[in-house]
Amino acid sequence: MNVLNDWILAGGDVLWTWIVLPVVAVLGVYFTVRSGVVQVRLLPEMFRTLTDPAPKDESGRSQSVSAFGAFTISAASRVGVGNIAGVGTAIAVGGAGAVFWMWLMAFMGGASAFVESSLAQLFKTRDADGFRGGPAYYMQRGLRARWMGILFAVILILCFPFAFSSLQANTITATVASTAGVESGGTLAWGVGIVLAILTGLVIFGGVRRIAHVTQAVVPAMALLYLLTGLVVVALNADRVPDVVATIVSDAFGFNEVLGATLGTVIMQGVKRGMFSNEAGLGSAPNAGATAAVTHPVKQGLVQSLGVYFDTFVVCSVTAFIILVTNPDLANAAPGITLTQEALVASLGTWANGLLTVIIFLLAFSSILGNYYYGESNIEFITGSRRVLQGYRTLVVLAILGGSVASSDLIWNTADGIMGLMALVNLVAIALLSGLVWKLLGDYLEQRRSGIDPVFTRDRLPGVVGIECWEDERTVTGVTPVVKL
Repeated sequence: MNVLNDWILAGGDVLWTWIVLPVVAVLGVYFTVRSGVVQVRLLPEMFRTLTDPAPKDESGRSQSVSAFGAFTISAASRVGVGNIAGVGTAIAVGGAGAVFWMWLMAFMGGASAFVESSLAQLFKTRDADGFRGGPAYYMQRGLRARWMGILFAVILILCFPFAFSSLQANTITATVASTAGVESGGTLAWGVGIVLAILTGLVIFGGVRRIAHVTQAVVPAMALLYLLTGLVVVALNADRVPDVVATIVSDAFGFNEVLGATLGTVIMQGVKRGMFSNEAGLGSAPNAGATAAVTHPVKQGLVQSLGVYFDTFVVCSVTAFIILVTNPDLANAAPGITLTQEALVASLGTWANGLLTVIIFLLAFSSILGNYYYGESNIEFITGSRRVLQGYRTLVVLAILGGSVASSDLIWNTADGIMGLMALVNLVAIALLSGLVWKLLGDYLEQRRSGIDPVFTRDRLPGVVGIECWEDERTVTGVTPVVKL
């Protein structure tokens, strides 16, 4: 098992260092410049669009989930173990400077998230629950490359509902064991795994609307609970905040490297853990973004950019400050959840372990649901067989059980490697299709300057094939446009 883990780790490092990281950096800069820094310039629009209700069909029923509902599905996947255990791992391995590169990754990633989710909306398709879509769909419809879509779909299914969800379950088990003061594994691990598997099955067999309903309730509650906890810790250690900020910036450029970690290690930890947490450019969030019923593709692109900011600048930063204000011994720090647990106990007392257990459960369980939906959307891209879908749901439940008792190192390294492959395929696709996004953005801004709520119909992109939705229907007068999403 150790040999396999070492092989996966070595292969993943090569992939990230020489291929994924350069592509992420170059495209992040390009999307930022080409869009006119859309992730900052249209920040007010992001908040305005977030509250848009889902358009109604002829019967008065919402056509699909709202922009906010799609936001919570993607947030459910984003806000999870990566925000707590992932940040702790980045700091333990790369030092405080890794946080700076997480922040930079989020800023550049906001533009990538805008591009991929706008494309997901443009090329979405209808299903029984409303809409579905994502990278596999815009690869097939936009690039006319179904083979590429299938490749991406297979990688995503391996990555999110299996590898990442197993990691979420593993972290829940480790946190429960730490709180109970026992070794992780054995009877406890199996017990936690069985409970998680049952809860997951009860939700995922209900479809996307049930997932949206659960995450709309859970995500705001878990985020508020964790953020309030973090603010209390920071307030108790307010005198340390200036030093922490200074350390993050200085360590980011290798001025105070931890355990001989090179500048490359610091940057790599920040980028990898940042992408694992906020998923910008990874190709996962567009699967949720495509489910929204909005009047213009750009609206959901903006909402998903806001999700990147919320995940990294708010939730991940809270974790970083929880850890760093307690002045931890990074020279002997263990990767994973340990740093965050020790920091909370140091600031709030031993009862904080119980609180963190509740928070981890809420964060990780909602991520499991979001991860599941990403896989379902891509299963449906590959095949419409209900038997395959039911089999997939069963395997997801079993993966949750297996992840609860598996080795955390093997799961982390496997997830990192698969995530790199997934990001690479998606980034190539959105780079090739980005010209359509600039046209969509121009159309959106033109309508906003005219003082109207932007409405897109596919005739506004003449010559573009593969767009299934966005028909332009007219009322009896032939004057007022009615969009059939």
